[in-house]
Amino acid sequence: MSCFKEFAKYTSLNIIGMLSISCYILADTFFVSVGLGANGLAALNFAIPVFGFIIGSSLMLGIGGATKYAILKSQNNMIEANRVFTHTVFIMTGFIVAFFTAGLFFSDAITRIFGTNEEVFPMTQTYLRIILLFAPIFLVQYLLMCFIRNDGAPQLSMIAMVSGSFSNIALDYVFIIMLRMGMFGAALATGISAVISLIILCTFFIKKKNNFRLTRCAFAGLKPSQPYWLDFVLASVRSAALRSRSRSALAARVPQLAQNAGDTRRSIRSIFSIGLPSLVAELSVSIVMIVFNIIIWRLQGNIGVAAYGIIANISIVLIAIYTGIAHGIQPIISSNYGSGNTANVKAILRYALILMATISIVVYSCVFFGATQIVAIFNSEQNALLQNIATSGIKIYFIACIFAGFNIIMSAYFTSIEYPRPAHVISILRGFLIIIPMGLLLSAIGGITWVWCAFPATELLVAGVGLAAYLIYQKKKQKELR
Repeated sequence: MSCFKEFAKYTSLNIIGMLSISCYILADTFFVSVGLGANGLAALNFAIPVFGFIIGSSLMLGIGGATKYAILKSQNNMIEANRVFTHTVFIMTGFIVAFFTAGLFFSDAITRIFGTNEEVFPMTQTYLRIILLFAPIFLVQYLLMCFIRNDGAPQLSMIAMVSGSFSNIALDYVFIIMLRMGMFGAALATGISAVISLIILCTFFIKKKNNFRLTRCAFAGLKPSQPYWLDFVLASVRSAALRSRSRSALAARVPQLAQNAGDTRRSIRSIFSIGLPSLVAELSVSIVMIVFNIIIWRLQGNIGVAAYGIIANISIVLIAIYTGIAHGIQPIISSNYGSGNTANVKAILRYALILMATISIVVYSCVFFGATQIVAIFNSEQNALLQNIATSGIKIYFIACIFAGFNIIMSAYFTSIEYPRPAHVISILRGFLIIIPMGLLLSAIGGITWVWCAFPATELLVAGVGLAAYLIYQKKKQKELR
């Protein structure tokens, strides 16, 4: 298959899949606005950051592990590739315990941390608790989705995402509109849709199409295929002579134990390092929403937060398209990088940037000329203040689209070639170091109108950093070839 055909196949499937995910977020927004009004929208906007953190953790592990897996697979090193998968599952278990525990015991405290007022607290807390209790399903779902996509089955990943999303939309209508289950129904619909998606992904194993599997490997220096821990048990019950021989045998194994421990640490570090930009990208959305919720609530109250919720959730659709492109190019860039085909790597990046720029121009044109109609869809109460704030805000906020797309794609490019440091810088700058101070500064200068300017200003500055990082990397590679 040619480079362009691979690009078209992987990106189209992933864009469709990511769009379907963003559609069910929009469905939550729409049905909550119809069933619960502006306060429901504000509560959903307060709760979404936690959902973003769960998804970000899932993508960190999934993309981090799957990228390393794809590179090793392209080098025909399936033993190490399966060890990477096993290490990823091991790490995921810790996240599952943490999120589930938070859902059982700390949902009230988390809700208060986000600055919710008494008017929307019950709805926010309900949504958070259900989402956290479903976190194990989300983690396994996204982990498998990433590995299956990197194992040559992007169609199944897309089918799973689309099926889960349409299930969520249908369940939203049943639970929120028909059964009037409120915010509990919205969260339950999201959780059940993830279960449906996971069931579809599991058919990959039933049909035995998977190349990745759990394998015996080292954890903290202990290799299951050679049970060194038995030496310690036997040493406590055998004779002094036998204990001496056991210690001698164990001493002979110390170098191998050290090597196993070192390999495990390197593998886990690599998974976190490669996947960290994906976590930061999702986490940044959540953190920015938390900070901007507080800023806008102080300026315009719950109506302002609801307006921001509309804008932020619509922007999720656009970000989903860019993320779909990024996820689509990741497996093929990693495979070509692993096999040393640098010409294809450059060509795939070029295709991605051209597609991103074209989509950005089309989307901003639609948003600019159709802002009033778009906002009205989510303004079921026909609140004039909500309509005015959101309509003016969306035109400014979406100026950022082409710069945000560039940053997302460049971040994916750097992680796909096992050069994650620039991706870390891009993700941290746009997620923490620039946009939050920018939002605080601009809100103090010009109120709500200037708050909307924080997002495009941040993305523009970070795009300059991303471009500089790419040019520096290319110069470095050219020097190495001389």
